[in-house]
Amino acid sequence: MLIVMGMLLGFLGPFDSENAPLVSRYAYWTICMLGGGLIAVAVDESLGRRLPFLWRRVAVTSALATPLVTLFVVVTQRLMFAEHRWSIYLPLLWQVGPIMLAAMTVRALVWRRLPMRVETRILVVPPLPEAETAFRQRLSARRRGARLIAIEAHDHYLRVHTDAGAELITLRFADALDELARAHGLRVHRSWWVAADAIEEVRWSRGSGKVRLVGGVVAPISRTYRSDVSAAGWS
Repeated sequence: MLIVMGMLLGFLGPFDSENAPLVSRYAYWTICMLGGGLIAVAVDESLGRRLPFLWRRVAVTSALATPLVTLFVVVTQRLMFAEHRWSIYLPLLWQVGPIMLAAMTVRALVWRRLPMRVETRILVVPPLPEAETAFRQRLSARRRGARLIAIEAHDHYLRVHTDAGAELITLRFADALDELARAHGLRVHRSWWVAADAIEEVRWSRGSGKVRLVGGVVAPISRTYRSDVSAAGWS
């Protein structure tokens, strides 16, 4: 990149350099851009990393590198064109500064890291045929083959929500969880279990949240089980 910029400046011949012989002009600008650019890169790698914002880093690095690069340009002119006046240093600062800023800007645009895009996909796997069999046998004939949506604990009773309506059964919540251990669902609260494929929306508020299920059923999400819900893809 630096060599290409040097060749471009050699072609344009800015700052009265068009009067120099063609070969010398291209060599001069290539040396200045390559050497000066490497000095600026060294400054950026050593000091610029401490600056978190890209364009602030470019501005600061260019400003810090300009005096060093200007000194390099003065030495190059002394060696190539027998320019022995050190008084040209200050005027050259105003010429080197914009070029350094442009070079470091191009470098930043080329080498910057674009933000990583992460896509989350939720794969809903149907439960095993036998995963809900034991639990379904506890339901009435009308709801035994219905879609299971959620289970809500009430003391020693459970309210079982299905797409055919809800019904109460006598069973401890812990026993229900054991029977549904292989089913595709998750516990979201100390008294709620929900089927994973019945989740339509999750809303969070200060650590806890609510999950909206098929059929308009809404279940709370406690802080204790937030990580389980997030791990299922609802973050």
